[in-house]
Amino acid sequence: MSYQKSWKSYQDQLDQLKSRNMGVTDEAKALSYLERIGYYRLSGYWYPFRFRAKYIELTESHQKPDDLRIKSIATDDFLPGTLFSQVIDLYVFDKRLRHLVGDALERIEVALRVDISHTLGKLDTFAYTNPSLLHQKFTTQCNPRRQETHHEVWLSKNDQLVDRSREDFVKHNKARYGLPLAIWVVCEVWDFGALSVLYGGMRESEQDAIAKKYGISNGRIFATWLRSLNYLRNVCAHHSRLWNRNIDEQPRLPDLSELPWVTHFQTDRFARARCFMLLKMVRHLLMVINPSSTWADRTKAHLDGFPSLAGHGLGVSQMGARANWKQIWDQ
Repeated sequence: MSYQKSWKSYQDQLDQLKSRNMGVTDEAKALSYLERIGYYRLSGYWYPFRFRAKYIELTESHQKPDDLRIKSIATDDFLPGTLFSQVIDLYVFDKRLRHLVGDALERIEVALRVDISHTLGKLDTFAYTNPSLLHQKFTTQCNPRRQETHHEVWLSKNDQLVDRSREDFVKHNKARYGLPLAIWVVCEVWDFGALSVLYGGMRESEQDAIAKKYGISNGRIFATWLRSLNYLRNVCAHHSRLWNRNIDEQPRLPDLSELPWVTHFQTDRFARARCFMLLKMVRHLLMVINPSSTWADRTKAHLDGFPSLAGHGLGVSQMGARANWKQIWDQ
C-alpha cells in the first residue's frame, strides 16, 4: 500500500490543526514551534487531546448483552477547549523531565562503571575477557540472531567502543600497554547498554555483591533494573516522548522487606508500565550514590508543576503516579 499523505507547508499544517478544532491564540508563535519542533514530533503530544469516538464491538458469540464491548478510537478532531499552547506546555514539561532523568542516569552510569570494574578487576585485570570469570550461560549460549555467544557479541561491542574512542587515556593505554585494556580503563568507554549487558553476564556472586550495595539482595532482579534504566536512557537520549510512554522493558521488583515502597506497584499493572516507577527507581539508586543530591526534590517539584490540563483529564496519573504520589516519592 502506497503512502497517501502529501507534503504541507507550515501554514497548511497549522490551518489543518485549526480546522480540527485546535485553538491558536498566537499564530506566529505556533508557526515558529512547527518550524523548530516539527508537526510529527508534536503530534505525540496532542494525541491525548484528540476526541475519542465510542463504538460497540461484538464478540464472537454476541448472543447476549454481556458479549458487547464498548471501545473508543481517536478521531482527527480535538476536544473542545484544546489550545496549541497547551500542547507546547506538555512538550516542554516532557523535555525538562528528560533532562532531569538524563542528569541522574549519568551519575548512575558512572557509579556502575566503578562498581563493575572494581568487582571484576579484583578477580583479574582483564576479567571481562575471561569466560571462566563470567556466568556460564553468558559465555556458552549463542545469541539467537548471530552465531556467536552473548559474551562474544558483547566483546565485539566493546571493541567498537574502544576503536571509536578519541579519548587521550585510551590512546595512551593502547600505545603503552596494548590491547586488551585493563578493566578500570576500558570501563570508561562503556555506555549504559554495555554496562547492563555485562552485569547481566556476571556470575551470581558478583552480581549479588553489587546489588546489595543498593539494598537489593538478588542480583538477577537488579539486572532487570539496569535493563529498564538502559531503556529509559535510550528514550531520553533520542529525545523521545517519556511522560505517558508505555514502558516495554519492565523491571522485576524485590521483596517488600527490602524496599517497602515497591508495594505501591506490585498489584498495579498500569503503574508498572509507566515512567513514574522508573523515576522512583532512579531516585532510590541516586540516594545510595549521593545522599546529599537535590535531584529528588527538583524532580518532585517538576512533577508537581505538571501543566494545568485537568480539564482534559490529563495529569501525572498518566505517568503511573497515584493520588498520593508525593508520599510514595518521599519513601
